[in-house]
Amino acid sequence: MTLTLDAPAGAPRLTRRRDLRLVEAGPALWRIVDRSGRAIGHIQVVGHDQGDRYRARRFHAATRAFRDLGEFWSADDAVECVALAR
Repeated sequence: MTLTLDAPAGAPRLTRRRDLRLVEAGPALWRIVDRSGRAIGHIQVVGHDQGDRYRARRFHAATRAFRDLGEFWSADDAVECVALAR
C-alpha cells in the first residue's frame, strides 16, 4: 500500500482513488478533497474492538448538517462511498 503523495503523516492509506487526497480536519477526522481543491466529504476514524473503522460523511446543504453514509473497514471503501455519493 502507498500513501497519497501529499498525505500528511498519520493519514489513512489510500490505494485506489489517486484523484482524491486527505487533509487533516481534526482528531481522527479527514477531509476528502478533489483535484480542484473542493471538499467532497469526510472520513472519521472510529475505534472498534476489532480494529479501526472509517465513517463516511457528507455535508447536506439543505439541512446544514453532516449525514453519515456508512462505516467501512477500509479507508478506500469509505472514500469511494463519498465519491460515488456526489
